[in-house]
This record gives sequence, C-alpha cells and structure tokens, in this order.
Amino acid sequence: MIKNELQRIILGDEQVGDAGKLKAVQNFLRRNAEIGYGSKEQKLVKKEEEKHLIHFATTQKLFYSGKISEENFVAEGAEQKVYRLNDTQIIKTNGTIFYETWLDYLNSLLIHNYFFSATAYSFMGFVLIENTLSAVVRQDFIVANEPTNLNSVRQFLAFNGFQNTRNNDYYNPELGIIFEDLHDENVLSHNKVLFFIDTVFYLTESFFTSDLTSIPSSLRN
Repeated sequence: MIKNELQRIILGDEQVGDAGKLKAVQNFLRRNAEIGYGSKEQKLVKKEEEKHLIHFATTQKLFYSGKISEENFVAEGAEQKVYRLNDTQIIKTNGTIFYETWLDYLNSLLIHNYFFSATAYSFMGFVLIENTLSAVVRQDFIVANEPTNLNSVRQFLAFNGFQNTRNNDYYNPELGIIFEDLHDENVLSHNKVLFFIDTVFYLTESFFTSDLTSIPSSLRN
C-alpha cells in the first residue's frame, strides 16, 4: 500500500494544494528525463537539467522573489544554507550536491513530505547563487530540548521497515528506498518525539517494480 502510494506520488501528474509547485517542477524534469538528455554522464546530465530548469523557472515565474538576508543566517552545511524566516519557520537554499540529478532531489522532497508531515518542505522556487542554481524551501522551525538518541532513531526506522546498512544509513527493501545521513543534527528530539528535519532519500530500481527482495549491490556488504 505504501509503495503504491509513493509510486503514485513520484510517477503521477497530480498537483494538489501547497505541493503543486513542487510537483509541477518534478513533472517537468521527469518528462525531460523520459525523453532523455543525450549524454549519460552525471555532470553533463545535471548541467543540462539546470539549463532546462532555469528556462522553465523563468517562463513559469518560479524564481523566489523574497529577500534572503545574511542577517537571518542560522547555519550552513555541505549542501545548504539555513535562514530564519520568522519566529516559527526557516528557509533553506539547497544546491543539491548530494544528488546525481535535480530530479533525484525533488523526488527526495516528495518522499520526505509523505513520511514527515510535521517537518514538510514547502517549495518556494529557485535562486541563482554565484550563477549556480539552488532550490529554496520553507520548513517549520523545530527546537530540540534534548540530545537525539540514535538508538531510538534506529529502532523507529526498524519498526517502519528501514534496515541499518552502515553508520547512519538505512535501506527499506520492501519500498526500494535508501535513506541516508541520519545523524543527530538531521534528526532532532523534542520531549522524546523525533523530528526528521534534513533527509536524503534515494530511489533504487526496485522502487519501480513489484520486487520486494532486491537490494542494491552497493548495500550488500
């Protein structure tokens, strides 16, 4: 049931409510991926994606028009910068360096929103930072009031079918989804409730099939 719902979200064309803008961009990239960008090399594919995205964002008015002030800067990671938007929300600019393609990143956002509605991302549009495309997303601001117990994270994910593969990385063989980088800065704890704020999901080939046992070779050791 969950896999069918996720396949419908990833492969369907529905554009519902606040997720409409995110899904519209994902649909655009998915259709282009089906047509093919020519070269299969990752860097060239992503560069071609970015060129198409800039044109699409321009024609569809998807560039973020709000002000991102360094005065509101909160934190920075390898992939993104975080800024305070107001008392209850933050915005993040993400250059998608953890993903082979922009489509992979947008798929990850859709999966996150399905599993973690309390920290769902609202896609705000794109910005150009030093001539490089970044996504802008909004998220509720979560205040941790205790250290994150990574054993509790592992137990919670195991209960939901995600097997720990190494360190803070997981795989769900039934869904065909890899879930990575779940260290204590990406999962916050507030009154013993876990909040997943920065997630990295990847779809495997088995996600698109009915095979419930296939595990990517990279995770078998």
